Amino acid sequence: MAVFFGYNRGFLVISHKATNMITKLPGWILWGGAVLAFSAGCVNTAALMGFTNLSVSHVTGNVSLFSAAIAHLDGRSILYIGALLLSFLAGAILSGYVIGQRSLKLGRRYGTALYIEAALLLMSYWLYQQHDYLGQLAAAMACGLQNAMVATYSGAVIRTTHLTGLTSDMGAAIGNWLAGRRISKPTLGFQAIIWYSFSGGGAVGAFLYAKVGYGALFVPITIVLCAAFIYNYVSDRLPEKRQPRRKKHPST
Repeated sequence: MAVFFGYNRGFLVISHKATNMITKLPGWILWGGAVLAFSAGCVNTAALMGFTNLSVSHVTGNVSLFSAAIAHLDGRSILYIGALLLSFLAGAILSGYVIGQRSLKLGRRYGTALYIEAALLLMSYWLYQQHDYLGQLAAAMACGLQNAMVATYSGAVIRTTHLTGLTSDMGAAIGNWLAGRRISKPTLGFQAIIWYSFSGGGAVGAFLYAKVGYGALFVPITIVLCAAFIYNYVSDRLPEKRQPRRKKHPST
């Protein structure tokens, strides 16, 4: 589904067009997507390097492992990986329940979702420290919540917890550009920023895990908490919220 993004008086307006291009993008969306992708990359690397050796930020690879476990009748892996997949799904469901809208309108619902994500990551850290597999499930739920939340406010175009679809879109855009066709450079630039941010977060997560173990999770926890606070601070000071409501006059 193709969308155009336009920014007008604090709103990200999404309208359906024939081509999939971002024409205008608010800076706070750009930087917000970048820091959340960085956070997800850090979380996923820490999870992969830990005792579970499983991803929490995306589903495809885990589904393949789940299928292999079924083929080999590995009951333990079926249970663990199946629970991991359901946890990511549960996070996405929670995001939809909390936010409940498709087009972005600045408000506290996104901040609430981010606070929930930070709580899940903090819970994940505590459980990981106990060598409890439930820590993996809490981290997967946090990633599912974040991914669905970003997809909601970006019109299901940008994801921040995995790169497969985004890389495919970038490759198709570059191919069209090489063929001399018109592409949206802002779209491609935004996708590239998400790509490099996720990769950078993964590098930082790997470095910190080698030094402090699961303490590496405090970087994404801090990022998400700060993002939630800043988001609510900005949204509460919108001109639309400061304007007094007009009194309705009784009809004559």
